[in-house]
Amino acid sequence: MGVRAWLALCLTCLWSCANAATDPAPAEHGFWSLFDGTRLPFVPVPEIDVNPNSGTTIGLIPVWVKTDEQQHVRRIIAPDVIYNPYFGFGARARIFDYPSADEQWSVVGGGKQRVEREFDARYESGRLHSEHWSIALAAVYDRSGTPRFYGFGNRSPVTDQTNYTRRLAYLQAGLGRRFGRAWQLAYTFRARNVDVTPGSLAEIASIESRFGRLRGIGTSGDTLHRLSAIFDSRDNETIPRHGFSLIAYAGMAARRGFLNASLYSEAGLDTHGYWRLGSATTLAAHVAVRYLPSSRHVPFWALNSIGGDASDIDGSLPLRGFGESRFYDRDAFAANCEWRRRIGSVEAVGTHIDLELTPFVDAGRVFSRGGTLPLSGLHKAGGLGVRAIATPTVVGYVDFGYGSEGLAVFTGINYPL
Repeated sequence: MGVRAWLALCLTCLWSCANAATDPAPAEHGFWSLFDGTRLPFVPVPEIDVNPNSGTTIGLIPVWVKTDEQQHVRRIIAPDVIYNPYFGFGARARIFDYPSADEQWSVVGGGKQRVEREFDARYESGRLHSEHWSIALAAVYDRSGTPRFYGFGNRSPVTDQTNYTRRLAYLQAGLGRRFGRAWQLAYTFRARNVDVTPGSLAEIASIESRFGRLRGIGTSGDTLHRLSAIFDSRDNETIPRHGFSLIAYAGMAARRGFLNASLYSEAGLDTHGYWRLGSATTLAAHVAVRYLPSSRHVPFWALNSIGGDASDIDGSLPLRGFGESRFYDRDAFAANCEWRRRIGSVEAVGTHIDLELTPFVDAGRVFSRGGTLPLSGLHKAGGLGVRAIATPTVVGYVDFGYGSEGLAVFTGINYPL
């Protein structure tokens, strides 16, 4: 899902803080009054996104925010008009709805002049852990011209960088049954189709020019069945301040169909810990390890990888000094830690928003043998995050990470860890 709009939430807060720190200026009239946020039914926010893979995107986001009587965010509408030097002008429509703290849904769709198209619809219920059953549904289509591939292994050189165009489509459904507040058993089904075609960026070698026999070029897909045992004692799923979560999972993927010939099996452990250090500070830590115990003719995009900002089980493990999926191999490990410090708050767009500064450190690696010690040969990154939090449902973040290959900037919704 495209998440650049969530830079809007952070920028809105900073804009509001700056306005609150200065004396009110005389009212403007005429053309310039269009940029006076107090006169508009929405907040016009400039969009500046710098991504290791997609380059610099600029645009404008008009943000409408609906709140309830407790000033909790219930709906965000944030379309945008953007320009990217690779793919030209584009536009996206977004709606994020929070009917209650237990339920949320979102729909995002858009495209650019060249190559890129996206659609992402999601629904979740059972987030408060108060009901016996929880549901998570997703339908995603994404055509992207920016993915990179550098080869396999923990030392794949940056000089082997290639680009490809990826068309990804999948349907995913998850059903969980709780046993008490903290324990849950969950089943996940995902049907995925991926089409890998030549690259769209003229200045970067196309994937088939260096890796012509790479398994996964062309059209292929998989059907995944996963069973997860979950322990979750966090005080809040979206904005945790203390508690612990652990997901131990195993699954099997077939090439096509419901129970076709096995393509690979998976197993992993994903843990998060949160410790409150005073009223304004939280220490957050994340450790994850993933294995493919068996595999047969696995496409490269189905292997484990590290690089990027998110700690989603179905994505690349976070390493915020590198682009998404910078390193590929059968198995992967990541450890991340961040110090979240609230530095102020502001009343903006009809709700109360807290601002956080977050220094962080990340480490991770990929490997091909199960007996490899994950703590050796680690890639490292560090940086600083800026977060805007509208309790109890919304977090917008901008993270600036630096690793051995330079600076990487990421924006998103919800905490990356």
